[in-house]
Amino acid sequence: MNSMTATPTFTIKGLLKISRPSNLLIVVFAQLMTAHFLVETTRQGVPVLQDINLYLIILSTVIIAAAGYMINDYYDVKIDYVNKPAEVIIGKGMKRRVVIFLHTILNFSGIGIGYLVSPRVAVINFFAAFLLWWYSNALKRLPFVGNLTVALLTGASIWIIGYYYQNAELLVLTYAIFAFFLNLIREILKDIEDRHGDRKHGCQTLPIVFGFRNTKYIIFLIAFVFVIAILVVTFKINKLSLFYYFGGLSFLFFLFMYKIYQADRKAHFTQLSLLSKLLMLAGILSMGLI
Repeated sequence: MNSMTATPTFTIKGLLKISRPSNLLIVVFAQLMTAHFLVETTRQGVPVLQDINLYLIILSTVIIAAAGYMINDYYDVKIDYVNKPAEVIIGKGMKRRVVIFLHTILNFSGIGIGYLVSPRVAVINFFAAFLLWWYSNALKRLPFVGNLTVALLTGASIWIIGYYYQNAELLVLTYAIFAFFLNLIREILKDIEDRHGDRKHGCQTLPIVFGFRNTKYIIFLIAFVFVIAILVVTFKINKLSLFYYFGGLSFLFFLFMYKIYQADRKAHFTQLSLLSKLLMLAGILSMGLI
């Protein structure tokens, strides 16, 4: 009887669920688009898509991000049993010690691959891995600090391409800021969605500390700063096709904000999380217009 209900040591399905492949694909897509449309060539004038180091940077980023998702699920397993019991993998589809082992191996691999590119990239990867562990262990239970950490790391996944190649750094930074703001909003929305489980386990996230309604006001303030930043950058680049594109994108963004204003159920915030990903993809696609 026990053997029938024992937790599997390892399953491919469990690995895929805790590593969030759809999110990892968005990271790969964003980094490839950044390299192709913004950076374009290496410092030696070689097309950047022909440089093996680009693919090593992307691989190391994806590996460390996957490790981050794993350790987050590891620390959040009790909260997830409240918020989304059907999606819990650790302890049901994979043993806890296996997750820790995979997390460790992936982090060392990501840092090692980064070192093959450059010691600078290895150092950035080390700090990214450390921050993801710290976030999962402690920071996400604090108001705003955890949201800010994840948003910064998301922006850094785009910024690192321009930083390594020392090319089109202002443009790359612009998109890194775009990714930062959208993910900051998304992370706060996830805190609203998960507030019941977070409250039960002593987390001090924004909706728990400041309340549901006041957290929405914080999101609107962040959105206002985001729109001003995008307007400043768009006028600075001064390209007609970009004006049209961001004009169309602004309609989707204001619809997104209106839905945040209306949202009051868990299902609403799940939909908003998906819509924020679509906004991110739409923003990435605009790189082709620059």
